Amino acid sequence: MQQVVRVSDRYRLIGRHRGQVESLGFDYQGVRFDQDSLHVFAGLCAVDTREHVETTMRTLGEAGLVTTRMGAYKPRTSPYDFQGLGSACLPYVFELAGKHGIRVIAMEVTHEQQIGEIRSALADAGDPTGVMLQIGTRNAQNFELLKVAGQQTEFPVLYKRGMGITLEESFNACEYVASEGNRRIVFCLRGVKSNLGDPHRNLVDVAHVPVVKRLTRLPVCVDPSHSVGRREPAPDGLSDIQHISAQAVIAGANMLLVDFHPVPEAALCDGPQALLMRDLRAYLDDIGIVREAYEKRRLRAPAAPPR
Repeated sequence: MQQVVRVSDRYRLIGRHRGQVESLGFDYQGVRFDQDSLHVFAGLCAVDTREHVETTMRTLGEAGLVTTRMGAYKPRTSPYDFQGLGSACLPYVFELAGKHGIRVIAMEVTHEQQIGEIRSALADAGDPTGVMLQIGTRNAQNFELLKVAGQQTEFPVLYKRGMGITLEESFNACEYVASEGNRRIVFCLRGVKSNLGDPHRNLVDVAHVPVVKRLTRLPVCVDPSHSVGRREPAPDGLSDIQHISAQAVIAGANMLLVDFHPVPEAALCDGPQALLMRDLRAYLDDIGIVREAYEKRRLRAPAAPPR
């Protein structure tokens, strides 16, 4: 039996069109990503030392996580800030990921050459893990990079909404990736640039989680670390990052991208927003509580009307 789907929206490949209810989910390295799953990618915003990578990977493995974030290439606002270790750190990052059972690493790329470096380093290490290519907010409309990320289908793509562009513009950026052939995309909300968000680093856009899921078929990620930019506790003892993480999960987010570091004061990038490795289990327990509440709410919701 053949089915005709009327495509009336601008987002031809990622959009949720009339008659289409399934999400654009995918499996990668034995991990399922779709609009029903939930994964925590906890790790280093920027790789600084092998020792910190090993401590992080070991702690994640002991906590049962198989996903992490590790920044090798770091675009920075100032040319004088730490730009990342680049390809020099890839061999030991991939080696240690394999050693501690990490299956997927979210890693930002800023140039197409870096995709080749990642591919070569993985092959040289024996492919012990996998990489999800992150297109950061500063490259949110770098259309040539988006095309290159779409032309390869080996690595999924984590697209971060631009800090100063609309959802529509961000969706169209994902269409660039999908139209080149790679539809394994996760859409990440990371806050938007606005002084209305002060004292946080950005104005947190967690309210857009259900919006993205309604308008597209992509899994949705939230980056509370770069939204909030600080780990200070609220009067209730929970940090702002924990609160935003919980808001994301209760809104239906499918992935969290969170900065953790063994020694935040020694971090070469975004140390003030990194949570402590010793707090990882408590963080995961908190996420578990909220996810359970989300599932209970979801069961009580009326069936969605056909679109």
